[in-house]
Amino acid sequence: EIFSLEEISLHQQEIERIEHIGQWCRDLKILYLQNNLIPKIENIGKLKKLEYLNLALNNIERIENLEGCESLQKLDLTVNFVGELSSIRSLIHNVHLRELYLVGNPCAEFEGYRQFATATLPQLKVTV
Repeated sequence: EIFSLEEISLHQQEIERIEHIGQWCRDLKILYLQNNLIPKIENIGKLKKLEYLNLALNNIERIENLEGCESLQKLDLTVNFVGELSSIRSLIHNVHLRELYLVGNPCAEFEGYRQFATATLPQLKVTV
């Protein structure tokens, strides 16, 4: 049954928008959405049990709308278009977040971006 799924892999599906998952799959712990066409993080804030979100290789420009993902431990945004490093401040309430992957984003080209990330989010153990 879709309502009790804990892991979904939807990579390389040419998905352009995140829809309905937050309504239908409230028990999700792992969500693979890498290598799609997603421009915005949206409609997953109700996934309170989500621990790992992979949005690598998409078209995401800013980090947002993850405040409700209370259990989030690992966020992979490798090779996207996140330009504003300051958008990581939106993760300040994700107190369980330990791993943040930003390599391949414009914001990762700023000198000292790792130091900024760990100063802003002291709960992080890994910042790449």
